[in-house]
Amino acid sequence: MFLEFVLSLAIFDLDKTLLTGDSDHAWGEFLAERNLVDGEHYAHENDRFYRAYQEGTLDIYDYLAFALRPLSQHDRETLARWRREFVRIKVLPMITPAARELVAKHRAAGQTLVIITATNDFITQPIAEEFGVDNLIATRAEVVVGRYTGNVKGTPCYREGKIERLRAWMAEHGETLAGSWCYSDSHNDIPLLEIVDHPVAVNPDEMLREHAQSRGWPTIELH
Repeated sequence: MFLEFVLSLAIFDLDKTLLTGDSDHAWGEFLAERNLVDGEHYAHENDRFYRAYQEGTLDIYDYLAFALRPLSQHDRETLARWRREFVRIKVLPMITPAARELVAKHRAAGQTLVIITATNDFITQPIAEEFGVDNLIATRAEVVVGRYTGNVKGTPCYREGKIERLRAWMAEHGETLAGSWCYSDSHNDIPLLEIVDHPVAVNPDEMLREHAQSRGWPTIELH
């Protein structure tokens, strides 16, 4: 497969694609486990939203109102300290050698690497850095006068919103989808996978696996 690489985009979903778990859900668990939020209630809601995501019924704005609220309640220095611990304890164990190797092979082929994720940029920026990927397209947590507001900035990077955000990024950077690759685990990313030249299902959920089979897309396991 890798012999066919040309200079183009290599686009990676993050949660349960490059990671073995979901960083957004794990951040909620981290906050609840350390009683940094109303633990029992927050954990229940975190699980409820995650099930809706898996089922394809998530109201992204309702979820972001929930997920971004804790960012607005603390200063950025405190949040950064918590995030460093979160990445060390929760995220690094989710990164497999196979995921690192996949990214490295596309890098070695000279392709432009992009991580695109519905999870907000506060959580995902250090994860992209861990993979050595400079281009991160994520849901943006709004910052005003140095503090998070708890609101989303612009279009959430979710389902068709990923396509909107990707096209805006390509226009800004002079990129196209010619020869592009995209990797994802989720049926929520089928719209994105449909527009690239080389869609690949990674550890796919049942709906994506069936769709990939019907379309003749390759399926790989990284975990």
